[in-house]
Amino acid sequence: MKWRGRQGSANVEDRRGMGMGGKGMVGGGLGLIIVLIVTLLGGNPGDLLGGLQNAGQGGAAYEETAQDKELAEFVSVVLADTEEVWSDVFRKEGLEYTEPKLVLYSGSVESACGTAGSAVGPFYCPGDQKLYIDLSFYQELQNRFQAPGDFAMAYVIAHEVGHHVQTLLGTTEKLAPLRQKLSEKEYNKVQVRFELQADYMAGVWANHAQSMDLLEQGDLEEAVRAASAVGDDSIQKQSQGYVVPDSFTHGTSEQRMRWFKKGFQNGTIEGGDTFKARAL
Repeated sequence: MKWRGRQGSANVEDRRGMGMGGKGMVGGGLGLIIVLIVTLLGGNPGDLLGGLQNAGQGGAAYEETAQDKELAEFVSVVLADTEEVWSDVFRKEGLEYTEPKLVLYSGSVESACGTAGSAVGPFYCPGDQKLYIDLSFYQELQNRFQAPGDFAMAYVIAHEVGHHVQTLLGTTEKLAPLRQKLSEKEYNKVQVRFELQADYMAGVWANHAQSMDLLEQGDLEEAVRAASAVGDDSIQKQSQGYVVPDSFTHGTSEQRMRWFKKGFQNGTIEGGDTFKARAL
């Protein structure tokens, strides 16, 4: 991705090295909040709590490496690109886009959705309309998920911004009542559609990024590879050796790739209603 030397976003909040001072409670309830928090890694509340045991007690002092500095600059530029794209898309729809904040943290962080450790991966909190990311996830993308490349990371950010778009469009608030009405199995199916829509939105952004001549050769393939790597079936096979479809909350690798590609091909909000789609 062509990002070096370009202006970053002013909406980046750097909390790296701040720690949680021993706070380890998860706030906001363990229903929809936890499901929304774990927007990439599959939704295990135990990971969230376990990741706090050490980080929540102060942890080691944070020192920014040269790679971290470069990643922070990259993330800021990508966020700025999403701001430009979605402001334009909303304006054409007769709507106003409210820019989200992006919080950089290390180890653990407190949000309006509760306290989370880096084990949950990047997440978006609708309660404060902020994206949260520990830059160490970049290494996890490369090593654990075998999805290297800067545009793989850009896809991750665009997916979380996709959740912000859903919040602004009123989609997110519609899920909360369903949590109480549906069985876990049925609610998981709704959650899959919610996550696939965020993948579609990430594809819409990528379409506009290409129109802005920001993509380089191989970028789209990096994003598709990342979408595949974080599919529920891929993660479950890697972590436990088998898959449990009824527990899927984000979609299969094939579904995530397909909806990202669909968003990339369409380039508009229209066509991304995963809730009305007969087949995912």
